Amino acid sequence: MTVKTAISVDETLFEKVETLAQELSISRSRLFALAAQEFIEKHENQHLFEAINAAYDDLPDTQEQALQQQMRVQHREIVEGQW
Repeated sequence: MTVKTAISVDETLFEKVETLAQELSISRSRLFALAAQEFIEKHENQHLFEAINAAYDDLPDTQEQALQQQMRVQHREIVEGQW
């Protein structure tokens, strides 16, 4: 189902839209719909990117890093010579 809407754009933008729509052999309405869809997808991807960054933002502190290093050394000592 499609919904009609009216929007106002400045003349320069309208001319660019008109030119591009002609080049792509699509209607102005289709071009605006594609542009809106792409904008929304970029916006959603930005939110996903921020969520991923927030998840990785919880990196180990200095004490945790030292503990990890100590565990690696102990693990090497345990498995040394087994392979």
